[in-house]
Amino acid sequence: MNINKEIFQMLQEQVPENAAQYCFDLWLEDPFHFIISKSRSSKLGDFRFRSDRKIQTITINYDLNPYQFLITYIHEVAHYRAFKRWGINIKPHGTHWKNIFRSLMAPILSDLIFPRDILIPLKRHLLNPKASSGADLFLNREVRKYDLNKKEGHILYLNDIKVGEEFMLKGRLFKKENTRRTRVLCLEIASGKKYLVSVHAEVERN
Repeated sequence: MNINKEIFQMLQEQVPENAAQYCFDLWLEDPFHFIISKSRSSKLGDFRFRSDRKIQTITINYDLNPYQFLITYIHEVAHYRAFKRWGINIKPHGTHWKNIFRSLMAPILSDLIFPRDILIPLKRHLLNPKASSGADLFLNREVRKYDLNKKEGHILYLNDIKVGEEFMLKGRLFKKENTRRTRVLCLEIASGKKYLVSVHAEVERN
């Protein structure tokens, strides 16, 4: 299988059907290394800029639902194009990135691709995009309704826990404190230490 067919097939398996060709065309216009990554609690995807490499890399978590995968893919492609055009000194989520992200999202803001309950908050989100769609609580809540449940039961995220509530994360007991953009300051009960944890982290109620 040649690389074009491989990339297209990867996208077909991950994004909504009507968005696969568009996503592939973005890759074809300006190719990059595209890696579907293992699940990472700290991020949904990333763009890695390496000044010593001609071809850059974009990675996206394998376990995102199709709508979250699509938004994340466009988010990272926008980073790639912004850095390629203006260099590494621009703000990662500044005006240049926001403008490119909006322009790349515009052709797919359709109910042929997104369900209405995602499309409405997504359009609102794009008026002033945040560093992560997860930081937009309304959009994040609607997108997560479509998460593929791999654990037989509702997946609980740190975002779902109220401030002051205790929860379990990887066998350790924490108390949720204040949210800082895409991360939450959490107090580990046993040690008294505080940690910043991603809002996307899967947790269990105590």
